[in-house]
Amino acid sequence: MNFAERYAGLKPSGMLKIFQAADADPDIISLGVGEPDFDTEPDIIDEAARAAKAGYTHYGPIQGFEDVRRAVCSYWDRRYGLKSVPEEVQIMAGGVQSVYLGLQALLDPGDEVITAEPCFAPYFDQIYQNRGVIVHLPSSEEEGFVPSAEAIERAVTSRTKVLMICSPGNPTGRVIPRSRMEAIAAVAEKHDLTVFSDEIYDSMVYNGKHVPFASIPGMKERTLTMGGLSKSHCMTGWRIGYAIGPAPLIKIMTLLGANQTYGVNVPTQRAAMYALNNHDHKIEERAKIFRERLAYTAKRLNAMPGVRCPEPEGAFYLFPEIRGTGLSSEAFAWTLLENGRVAVLPGSAFGECGEGYVRIACTCSMKNLEKAMDRMEGFLHSLNR
Repeated sequence: MNFAERYAGLKPSGMLKIFQAADADPDIISLGVGEPDFDTEPDIIDEAARAAKAGYTHYGPIQGFEDVRRAVCSYWDRRYGLKSVPEEVQIMAGGVQSVYLGLQALLDPGDEVITAEPCFAPYFDQIYQNRGVIVHLPSSEEEGFVPSAEAIERAVTSRTKVLMICSPGNPTGRVIPRSRMEAIAAVAEKHDLTVFSDEIYDSMVYNGKHVPFASIPGMKERTLTMGGLSKSHCMTGWRIGYAIGPAPLIKIMTLLGANQTYGVNVPTQRAAMYALNNHDHKIEERAKIFRERLAYTAKRLNAMPGVRCPEPEGAFYLFPEIRGTGLSSEAFAWTLLENGRVAVLPGSAFGECGEGYVRIACTCSMKNLEKAMDRMEGFLHSLNR
């Protein structure tokens, strides 16, 4: 069979290989997958069942039910003061689809997308599949793993269409300060860039409140905010997310979505609306638990030889530096998996500037985190024997 040339070189990512290896051995403690370990709350599940029994079993609107989109608007206004209307919201089959449809709507072949790295690795394939050109923009820990506005401006050319940012960040857990957002916004406005702001971890900011990039003056008209319920409401398997953006862009994305998923699972949408309207208290409870796990794990890591771990700011990730071990990110992750029985992800999977780091997801019980840290500590001491 002859495949399209542009897909002939597609390979599993470094993340996927680690996931598969960890899944194959029940003795391995996985700190690799970015998925909350909490089950969906029972009343959310009950709401989906009620909806199905009430007849919500037919096709729904391609853009999503208006009352569900209104619930998204209410959530962002109530929590962060970001005002929007249902016409500016599209319900998606997860946040990843928001990125794909947004790129599909905006990119012509050869258009450039600046990726602020390290970043969520699937961005790269999505840009490539939409015939865009990836402009890798690395950052350092000293910069808070966010490129400066000056670096972004130097990367802009006449073909630059989109800037991709993420806060709180994956894999770093870093939060972009408002002052940095304002400087980036000035560059976006000057060069007429559309900003894709991945804010899927909005509910996990540990010092102050989350600041939506679209809330920066002048940015609402040029920002696609990508969110969802996977992390905030522990609904990863339900595959539901959303995009908030300028109505003309959302309109095009909706038309494109009609040729992909033809809308989102209907009972899931009803459950999502219920969750958005009723579960703020649960979000805060879980955020407290994640913060405690992160603080414990960072303290343990900082006591280990060859490892240095910055304090957590958001999400449920730590991004410790492991250069002191003498191993590359890839070698560290695989050797720890094989000899220490703990799965982490190599920082290099998130961009070249992630080399020398690994991503640790604190998405298991404290008991398993303690066991994983004991194993990791033993592994590191064995390297120095």
